[in-house]
Amino acid sequence: MLHIAIVGSGPAGYYTAEAVQKAFGDGVRIDILDRLPTPFGLIRSGVAPDHQSLKAVSKRYEKTALTEEVRFIGNLEVGEGGVSITELLSLYDGVILATGAPADRDLPIPGADLPGVLGSARFVGWYNGHPDFAGLEPPLGGETAIVVGNGNVAIDCARILAKTEEELANSDIAEHAAELLADSRIRTIRILGRRGPHQVSFTPKELGEMGRLERARAVADPVDFPPESADEELDPGLRKVVGFLREFAAGEAEGEGADKPLTVHFDFFTRPVELLGEDRLEEVTLERTRLDENGRAEGTGEFERVPCGLLVSAIGYRTTPIDGVPYDERAGRFDNEDGRISPGLYCVGWARRGPTGTIGTNKPDGYHIADLLQADLTPSGKAGRDGLDRLVEERGYDIVRFTEWQNIDSAEVARARVGAPREKFVHIDDMLDAARTGSPSEPSA
Repeated sequence: MLHIAIVGSGPAGYYTAEAVQKAFGDGVRIDILDRLPTPFGLIRSGVAPDHQSLKAVSKRYEKTALTEEVRFIGNLEVGEGGVSITELLSLYDGVILATGAPADRDLPIPGADLPGVLGSARFVGWYNGHPDFAGLEPPLGGETAIVVGNGNVAIDCARILAKTEEELANSDIAEHAAELLADSRIRTIRILGRRGPHQVSFTPKELGEMGRLERARAVADPVDFPPESADEELDPGLRKVVGFLREFAAGEAEGEGADKPLTVHFDFFTRPVELLGEDRLEEVTLERTRLDENGRAEGTGEFERVPCGLLVSAIGYRTTPIDGVPYDERAGRFDNEDGRISPGLYCVGWARRGPTGTIGTNKPDGYHIADLLQADLTPSGKAGRDGLDRLVEERGYDIVRFTEWQNIDSAEVARARVGAPREKFVHIDDMLDAARTGSPSEPSA
């Protein structure tokens, strides 16, 4: 029997488990380990709460999780304070790190440590009910919020800030976030991109939604656009995105939606260079940019200072280092050669290639790792899951199995607001209580 441990239960973890299962059939046993009591990673805590259709892929992962060859072990830390990589390698023939990239890339400008400045991982985790960020209280009392970045995460953050309470009613946004957002005084959201409309990373679906918000209008400055003829050189997806942006610019010129109380500005060729405030963020210094001959953004020396109480930096993510695993600081991921880290140790998904691609991109990535395992590994007689069980018992770890996660799932569905799919537990103790009792419970204060 070949014994495999996968660290991380998000899309990369489950797609890899599925691929390894198909490659080795009933000759493999796979343990999927996660530090949280809940599986599915970014499907649960990263996908926007108002995009429920994207979360349906978890049903596929559940099918894999309920097979004999695969089991989920939640509430188990790997690394500092838990089971070490060395220990896992002594128990399993192969260990695959599928931990994603859960940490924010630093915003490298003065004042980035001021209260009111949040990385998108923290902000998204807050409104999605991730236990690490449930205690955040983003300042929503000012008139202006800035989102830095020109990808879908930036769009998600701006859209959640712009939507009405009614528009979020059928989402699984965390209750604490819904309540704070309902009292928001933000009336201007500026999405900053240091390059132009032709260099954005939005996808058509996400951008198109910005033009259909109940209380907010999306605008852009026509001066930031090249001639329309230049759009013909773009791939079809980007051409559609730029088409939406041109519509926003045309609507602004014609005054469409001027009666709406909230405005979302797409500010191209603009970057923040300094964040200012005494005890909290109060102002942001912006610099106008242009593209150099290589297509990189460079400053023009034209500055603007704007009041701002909340800035969300959506400029990328980094994999969290694990003791004993080589790490590429520059790339923000594990140091690997096409998925191989060292004998018996592999990485997959964002932990392998950095934060690029969509949820579905992890599927071929998982099959690639399965091919590596077939080339590299043979059963060696290691203890596998029996050995892990002994270690868990010796140390008294309070682990969660998949059937217990199903108890949590049922409890969250049962306590949902009217119209919402679920009300997530945002504290580990509440999750564990629901896992053991198999019934809904009142959330902790």
